[in-house]
Amino acid sequence: MLRPFVAYLRVYEPVSAFGSELAGQLREAIAASRVTRANAGEREQLLWLRSQMAVPARMLPAELPDGSAAPSGLREVLVLRTADIPPAGKTSEGDSVVVGPGPLVCPLEIRARSAAALVNFLGTAHPVLRAASISPPVEEIRAHASAALADVAGAAVHVLSSAYSVPLPWFTLIDPAQRQVLLGERNDPERQVVYRTSMGQARQRVEHARQLAVDSFGEQGPAKLLSDTREWLGRFHPHSAVELDYGGLVQVMSDEMLAEDSSAADVHGIVTALESGDAEEVAERFERLRDFWSELASRERIN
Repeated sequence: MLRPFVAYLRVYEPVSAFGSELAGQLREAIAASRVTRANAGEREQLLWLRSQMAVPARMLPAELPDGSAAPSGLREVLVLRTADIPPAGKTSEGDSVVVGPGPLVCPLEIRARSAAALVNFLGTAHPVLRAASISPPVEEIRAHASAALADVAGAAVHVLSSAYSVPLPWFTLIDPAQRQVLLGERNDPERQVVYRTSMGQARQRVEHARQLAVDSFGEQGPAKLLSDTREWLGRFHPHSAVELDYGGLVQVMSDEMLAEDSSAADVHGIVTALESGDAEEVAERFERLRDFWSELASRERIN
């Protein structure tokens, strides 16, 4: 089965960040988890299909017939060891960056994320498509989705996703040199491009980029996207880890395309160029990024 053509930005928190009430359940989920970075997308597809094939059908995956969250939903987690995170080093103030203690956990929260996607669909889909896709009244759907979002076990969902592209602000969080690439057949679930970093370093990098964007372009545009990303990161435990995963995008990217991918370096090059006031360098790197990602963007329009 092909993975969804989706990239992910994930936060993995220490179990203690979820409070004592959920900690025991999460430890059990960690011990029993069979979900991996490679099969997470496939697992999410399966949960959604089950919700639609149930009798009666569920509006959202991982919920009971009465519309409440299914207890099994908390068992859908990804796990990361602290050893999988590159050395954290120090902040710009000279303080040591801490990650853990491990294992670190990232709940998939598929019910809440599906609810957010459903609300977005209601707001952006053409009325004809919306009418053909959903039968309950729109206000009923909005109320149900809002209740699902309120059930998130924490301050925010731990996974952001993007179809057919990687949002450029995500690259500001990571170190371009810490790219992990594993090639193979395009439909091989182990094929990957992944970056990982500590929460402390991610917050420091995004704030630096945000301030430069504000000084250069004002509060809107790139600065607004970076501000939203900074706010999202600020909702999690400071000793968490952050993962940028190309996910299923690697299935539509050739080995040559992945070898030529300099997106992270280009985004960091833009940050450096803004710092030095080199407008020509900024324009050149933006153009390179636009050209690289335009092919994938066209696939989304075709779909």
